[in-house]
Amino acid sequence: MVRKSSTSNSTRASQRSNGANLGFEEKLWQAADRLRGHMDPSEYKHVVLGLIFLKYISDAFEERYQQLSQWTTDPSSDYYIKEPKGRYQVLEDRDEYKAENVFWVPKEARWSHLQANAKQPTIGKLIDDAMVAIERDNASLKGVLPKDYARPTLDKQRVGELIDLVGTIGLGDKENRSKDILGRVYEYFLGKFASAEGKKGGEFYTPRCVVRLLVEMIEPFKGRVYDPCCGSGGMFVQSEEFIRQHGGRIGAIAVYGQESNWTTWRLARMNLAIRGIEANLGPHNADSFHNDLHKDLKADFILANPPFNMHYWGGERLREDVRWKYGAPPVGNANFAWIQHFIHHLSPTGLAGFVLANGSMSSNQSGEGEIRKNISEADLVDCMIALPAQLFYGSQIPACLWFLARDKRNSKFRDRRRQTLFIDTRKMGYMVDRVHRELGDEDISRIAGVYHAWRGETDADAYQDIPGFCKSATIEEIATHNYVLTPGRHVGAEDIRDEGEPFEEKMTRLTEKLEEQFQESAKLEDVIRQNLKELGCDA
Repeated sequence: MVRKSSTSNSTRASQRSNGANLGFEEKLWQAADRLRGHMDPSEYKHVVLGLIFLKYISDAFEERYQQLSQWTTDPSSDYYIKEPKGRYQVLEDRDEYKAENVFWVPKEARWSHLQANAKQPTIGKLIDDAMVAIERDNASLKGVLPKDYARPTLDKQRVGELIDLVGTIGLGDKENRSKDILGRVYEYFLGKFASAEGKKGGEFYTPRCVVRLLVEMIEPFKGRVYDPCCGSGGMFVQSEEFIRQHGGRIGAIAVYGQESNWTTWRLARMNLAIRGIEANLGPHNADSFHNDLHKDLKADFILANPPFNMHYWGGERLREDVRWKYGAPPVGNANFAWIQHFIHHLSPTGLAGFVLANGSMSSNQSGEGEIRKNISEADLVDCMIALPAQLFYGSQIPACLWFLARDKRNSKFRDRRRQTLFIDTRKMGYMVDRVHRELGDEDISRIAGVYHAWRGETDADAYQDIPGFCKSATIEEIATHNYVLTPGRHVGAEDIRDEGEPFEEKMTRLTEKLEEQFQESAKLEDVIRQNLKELGCDA
């Protein structure tokens, strides 16, 4: 029977320290990197992340176990039990752990057991047995955890060293859970793996600043959130984070996702499980085009980062699909198949925000221009954003954000029907290293603020066009550009400040000022020479 509760999940998450490194990520990466000679990054990520997952849930379990132990032996506690047998029953009561969103960890899966046997040649099998036991006792993890640590190709000595290193870090204790420490370790590793694996890795990792911008734009406070190419689940995690930060109710959104890659689908399940996010990702991995697991879903919000310019998507087998309301997408590029899949799954008042390659805004090949025209004329395009270069791991393809709205009349002050907002952010952000750029908090706030002002969510006069940055254009204006949706075509050039001074007068004034500065310079030179002469130095 559950009698007490500790710090709530929402409180833990709200205390999360944002952005700063935790201090040990690089050590973990170096340990993982030592396995590189024995397997490629796509394999060793599962070795490392699986162990981090085990350590996290074991730490959280141990903390709860110690808490219950103290309460059952403290006469002043509501938990106090005199008989040792009764105390044992409480300590082994799974409901006492589940009530605190703590996974039940059987004895053979607890980190202390694995740590004690880290140097044994059987450590691989012991880890596999631990994974099996955790899946057996936690239905939400069934079929998710990696269970191939006993394979002969995995160096058991390296695994033992990795266990020792992970064992020095308190991943799941109360203090670190309040910082969402495991989520940040996952983010760090996913980013590193994406960089190491190149384009393939980037398919499951969307830079956090891009996800944050998408979420801040569409504000998924309540309703059904859908991502049909969910990768590691980052869109869902950031949606929950947004709700926490803005004082909303956790659980107010229903999460639906799908992922075609089996290993990435499992990674998403783990990533969501450690944060306690319940999500319907389907019973297995599946291709959203050919096996739509949420066929009848009409989502309030869609967040997605589909693979850029996907060539082999089986489009030749879907020429008459009901989703292609605005034109059959070319078989050699899935961009407009994804766009129409999103539209198909939007509710009557739904909003979609997603990432695509820049070519989607202007390409006229294989009928794409006609599809874009039809979508524009249907008044679905709410906002277009040109992103800075070098945001994405493993891909130098320039990217943009699309925002689609089923109903543009649902604002308080503005009716934005037959209008689209264009924002050019190509000059924004900062370099975090020689090859990667990020959008900062101020950048994200400015971009999202302009969008919400344009939608009329503040007051009627809050939005104004800013040359070179943002422009509200009518469909008729867009038509004059042949339905090209590239923001640079619409926002124009940045204003150069005109101080009202004629050029001739300005040049005369500046020339006179320069002559005065030359004279001052000559005087200063004479003073310096005189001082040097008095010191016995000639210059």
